Amino acid sequence: MALDIDLRPDLGDELYQWACDLYPIPRSLTGEGVRQSLAYLAELMPDLAIHEVPSGTEAFDWQVPDEWNVDEAYIIDPDGERICDFHDHNLHLMGYSVPVDAQMSLEELQPHLHSIPEQPDAIPYVTSYYTRRWGFCLSERQRRALKPGVYRVVIRSRLEPGHMTYGQLILPGHSTEEVLFSTYICHPSMANNELSGPVVATALARWLAGRDDRRLTYRFVFAPETIGSIYYISRHLRELREHTIAGFQLTCCGDERTYSFMPSRRGTTLADRVARHVLHHHTDKYEAYSFLDRGSDERQYCSPGVDLPVVSIMRSKYREYPEYHTSLDDLSLITPQGLAQTVELHQKCVQVLENNFHPSGRYPCEPQLGKRGLYPTLSKRNSGQTVRTTKNLLAYADGERDLIDIAETIGVDCLELIDTAQTLMEKGVIVDSGGP
Repeated sequence: MALDIDLRPDLGDELYQWACDLYPIPRSLTGEGVRQSLAYLAELMPDLAIHEVPSGTEAFDWQVPDEWNVDEAYIIDPDGERICDFHDHNLHLMGYSVPVDAQMSLEELQPHLHSIPEQPDAIPYVTSYYTRRWGFCLSERQRRALKPGVYRVVIRSRLEPGHMTYGQLILPGHSTEEVLFSTYICHPSMANNELSGPVVATALARWLAGRDDRRLTYRFVFAPETIGSIYYISRHLRELREHTIAGFQLTCCGDERTYSFMPSRRGTTLADRVARHVLHHHTDKYEAYSFLDRGSDERQYCSPGVDLPVVSIMRSKYREYPEYHTSLDDLSLITPQGLAQTVELHQKCVQVLENNFHPSGRYPCEPQLGKRGLYPTLSKRNSGQTVRTTKNLLAYADGERDLIDIAETIGVDCLELIDTAQTLMEKGVIVDSGGP
């Protein structure tokens, strides 16, 4: 069986440490925080290629925005205390805030403040990427404690032509058929919504890079959400369409609360079938969503005119857990076990994809299994089930159904069926028809 899963006992701890290291870095669509994060990941994946795209570059209906960097940002209250300090928590500053150095009353300041009344201890994540404005984010509890008086607002940011940065890693296989793994690297300090994706992608890339028996080619993309994937697709659409047989958008995959599935727009692609099959056989339960509930970069990969077979296997889905897009999505929300389990599920998907083919029987009627050593001469526990599974596989080995379809039809785990199918191929009972 190609690409055996080798899940080290300490893998979850390793992934969690990567998340801890990346957590404080102030990321956005562009800027030094993205470069620092990609540089860290490049230490773990030496073949990761890092690309810079100039501001103003056109990508379909979009343009790469100006680069944004922050030196410092804070508010000084009437008592002279510094509050909403960007260096205390980088969610305090609204993303892409323009420079400010001004004094104003609390009444004048309030329209520039953002909080969540129903979550009094959470700092919200707020951005204004494409409209020039400024703002600060704070907890509702902090906001209610603000006193009347004069406040000084300081934002030392730079919003000017520069670059958007993204990373790409391609691991060639024996075939030009590709599996895409995409994740984004633009959100500031949020653990499940942001960092779980890059660290799970990195673990998968390292696992695949260490295998020399890859049949398929694997493409990993680490890019800012929306504009990053749009730009990437605009430059690679022909090859993505030509080679991608399945893709996975990695996000929100680090907690232990639940499993969630976001289908592709079509809902019937190879990626959809693999993901649903693995989730059915290897989780206790999962929540299946509609593409109408989309919200990550599957929006771009699955859009009309692109239409790639991209799905998401998540834990708690974006927008569906209370800590989403707030400071409460911190390192206490993700766990080593949650990260490792998500890696393992994707490894199982890869294993199914690597071994999937269209079995075709070589003989009319049932082949003689006994003379090939495929029929037990002693009655043992489970021997009858093994024979039944073998015969059921042969009953549907018509060259039109792939192994996943047969596994679904006869009600077995495809990962268990792979060994049976390979044995039948070795014995010359079935061949790969190459598909309809």
